[in-house]
Amino acid sequence: MADPRKPDDHSDAVHAAFDDLHQKLGDRATSDSKIRVEALREAMLAQDSASVKAHLAEMKASHGWLWTELTAHPRVAALIDKLALMGL
Repeated sequence: MADPRKPDDHSDAVHAAFDDLHQKLGDRATSDSKIRVEALREAMLAQDSASVKAHLAEMKASHGWLWTELTAHPRVAALIDKLALMGL
């Protein structure tokens, strides 16, 4: 059982990466893209590889600019790589 007093490194990393991504996107982010990014954040927080994979595939197919921003962002890309190593 995890120690409830120990910080959750994965959760902290996900929040920091996506908060930084939101700042980088700024005014370019539409309400739809914000919803999609938040759904991806939630899937990453849950370490739900199937959901992460589905969100990424949908973004790549429908929102090329957002896909480019996600994969170019070092912290988000590192999280995607980490989940890929875990079987994404």
